[in-house]
Amino acid sequence: MSSAEINVGDVVEVQQLLARYAVTITKGDIDGLIGVFAPDGTYSAFGDTYTLGQFPDLVAAAPKGLFMTGTPLLELDGDTGTGTQTLCFVDGATHDMRIGYYNDTYTRTADGWRLRTRAMTFIRRSGVHDSGRPHAYQPQG
Repeated sequence: MSSAEINVGDVVEVQQLLARYAVTITKGDIDGLIGVFAPDGTYSAFGDTYTLGQFPDLVAAAPKGLFMTGTPLLELDGDTGTGTQTLCFVDGATHDMRIGYYNDTYTRTADGWRLRTRAMTFIRRSGVHDSGRPHAYQPQG
């Protein structure tokens, strides 16, 4: 999409959606977090993809802390889009940091823009970019 075709309203709405993601997960607001996703939305990390039904247990098992996200790089086309957003997570207990980025897909729903998919990539001290080590949460199946 050329810069002349960009709908600034859509860009601002997606940016606010992603800000809502960071704030709700930082505050432990699972309902707010689920609300930023489309009903069929998924989150991928640690070698697995999680559905919205798994979010409460996934978030409960994760370390708590501050999610600081950067301004996303967006490509929006009509009612869909893709984007990448940087992340610095600071563990609330230790103040250790994890850094990386999210690769996203977006969809416009009757309720506005929502995340369809969000996939985490961690950046290691070695310079390696990967999806992370197995998480404390193990899906029941």
